[in-house]
Amino acid sequence: MTDSPKTLLKVLVGQHRWRYTDFEGKFRATAERSIAKGSQNPTVCESQFRRWTAGKLRTLPSPDTCRVLEAMFGVEASALFAPPPSTDSQVPAFNLEDEIEMTARDAQSEAGSAAAESISETTLDQLRDDVAALARHYNTLSAFDAFRTARGLREEAEQQRDRTQVPQQQQQLLILAGQACALLSAAAFDLGSLDGATRLARSAALYGETARFEPLRAFAGGSLAYIAYFSGRPAEAVQLAHRAQSFGGLGDVARHRLAAIEARAHGHLGNVASAQRAIHTSQEKGHGVLDELHDGMGGEFGFTPERLAMSSSSTCLLLGDGEQAEAFAHRALELVSARPTALRSAPVAGGASADLAMARLIYGDLDGAAAALDRVWTVPQDQRVTGLLARTSRVRSALTQVPYRGAALADELGERVEDFVRLSAQRQLCTGSGSPALEG
Repeated sequence: MTDSPKTLLKVLVGQHRWRYTDFEGKFRATAERSIAKGSQNPTVCESQFRRWTAGKLRTLPSPDTCRVLEAMFGVEASALFAPPPSTDSQVPAFNLEDEIEMTARDAQSEAGSAAAESISETTLDQLRDDVAALARHYNTLSAFDAFRTARGLREEAEQQRDRTQVPQQQQQLLILAGQACALLSAAAFDLGSLDGATRLARSAALYGETARFEPLRAFAGGSLAYIAYFSGRPAEAVQLAHRAQSFGGLGDVARHRLAAIEARAHGHLGNVASAQRAIHTSQEKGHGVLDELHDGMGGEFGFTPERLAMSSSSTCLLLGDGEQAEAFAHRALELVSARPTALRSAPVAGGASADLAMARLIYGDLDGAAAALDRVWTVPQDQRVTGLLARTSRVRSALTQVPYRGAALADELGERVEDFVRLSAQRQLCTGSGSPALEG
């Protein structure tokens, strides 16, 4: 034989067939509706619930708690904590119509709360367009302006992520924040902050991992690889490039970019066979495979044919192959020139020209090197990025070697290179820490 209920509250809870978790959820929802905004809503823990239903209270709970209970049951709090009336008395009965009405009100309230915890698709579309626009125009902007814009976009993505509880929107905002972070890394690198670029690339990779977006992880991994060889760690760069190539969902452009980065790392190590093999892989005809980032968004996330040719030229220079380096540099310049003026990348044109000059120096053509450098001098100060400065510094070093040491033209070109580097934005802003350990 079971003990009879000690309180009316126990009877009513039994009629509703509520366990503690059910009661607590209803109590919390009712408190949010019943207590004035700005006040601290009362709560109920499981031990309190047990004491209330067991009739072990000596005094009534706080006034706010009593108001919540009265709103839940339509009975005064003093009656709820008193013994239940006898079976002959009028005990508040379970009313199906009232229960349905209360459930409907709760559902409406909770649906409204859920709607308030999402953001407009228009807002999401605009942010996506803004990130894409920055990526596509990145090479026409100064690195400082690109950095500032990317920082604002990442902050906006995070702010919007705090305002939505919709899983799909959360994932999209993680991806957008990660893309902005990857662009921040590129801008930091171009401004000469290799440590900052590394941290930002790792953050982009983490965003990609959290969002389960493999192309972003691969892009960030490639960025970490080239930062590593610019920082004097080519063996680590090879490992990072290999790891990035292991991610799934990558298109042809992504794989060509990673192969080119791997080739350059092997070039810094002097591994001729591996470098040539990676160059060949980067030049292979694709299979028509695309991905959302490198192809869908493109721009800085893509890897244009002229950038690929310039990168291959730099790798050949590291291997001492001036003839092949010159051919790739010529190819890069032809591709840049074929683009509309507004879409031509000054850093790529300047970098390919510096590589062309270096290739000509390898086989003794000082006048040809001087002609190639004419296009370098035209690169605006705010677009003299790390890779370009590394290439021109390599030329400067070559001009001091035999057979050019002491030649009037070599001295003149060397001084112009020094001025070119000194007047770059990163030197003016004091963001560069001297020439990178390895050339671009």
